[in-house]
Amino acid sequence: MNLLKQLFSSGAAVSSVEAQEKLRGSQPPLVLDVRQPDEFRSGHIAGAKLIPLDQLSGRLNELPRDREILCVCRSGSRSGAAARQLQAAGFNGVNLSGGMIGWQRAGLPVKQGK
Repeated sequence: MNLLKQLFSSGAAVSSVEAQEKLRGSQPPLVLDVRQPDEFRSGHIAGAKLIPLDQLSGRLNELPRDREILCVCRSGSRSGAAARQLQAAGFNGVNLSGGMIGWQRAGLPVKQGK
């Protein structure tokens, strides 16, 4: 079980409520949505930057190194992989536990379109 946790753990993770508090704070994280464009258009966190997970390694130069990066996907799986990838590259990557499903279940706002 511990090996599975290590393999699939995203390391640092926050709940939807914790993420919303961070976004309202004085130093909000960059929200990085790692889903596909059609998923993003169907509903995302306002202000999120879209970089699909399969493009992330080639686009790291677009991300800040001096700011927390909150990784988001549909359920928290792809964003967990993104957070681990960012951490390995020296970024402060954090996973949104439960992804957009959890965000919406918490009743938090979702922006439609681009």
